Amino acid sequence: MELSYRRAGIADIDLLTKTRIMVLRAANGLDENADMSVIERESREYYQKALTDGSHTAYLVFDGDRVAGTGGVSYFSVMPTCDVPDGRKAYIMNMYTAPEYRRQGIAKRTLSLLVEDAKSKGVTFISLEATGMGRPLYENYGFVGMEHEMILPQE
Repeated sequence: MELSYRRAGIADIDLLTKTRIMVLRAANGLDENADMSVIERESREYYQKALTDGSHTAYLVFDGDRVAGTGGVSYFSVMPTCDVPDGRKAYIMNMYTAPEYRRQGIAKRTLSLLVEDAKSKGVTFISLEATGMGRPLYENYGFVGMEHEMILPQE
């Protein structure tokens, strides 16, 4: 098996949107009957804008024509802080490896490509949310839990 890693472009929007839905179904334990139409439409619009303006980088991993894995990083700015003086942040998301390809280093290599992309843009604050399955990979890579961040839950 020879895998190929490819940075996604505008021509890949349909495939990126499809894999985004796969990732969300897997991460949230949703079956095929769950209505994902709004997320699908919004994801397509997001990719159209973000791939064009450079605020998102995505990688697709192929085994021939089959998608074996994917991952992305979104770039955004916040007000500068002592921890992030330039206010530029990167958020890694949409990490996924198809079950039959797991434990072969695909996620680790994809993560490395995304981190390298962020660093090449001069972004040093890189965060992510981890599922139980992904946490060991991220911890082994060097990611650590954040102390101060909180969230206001939706009502």
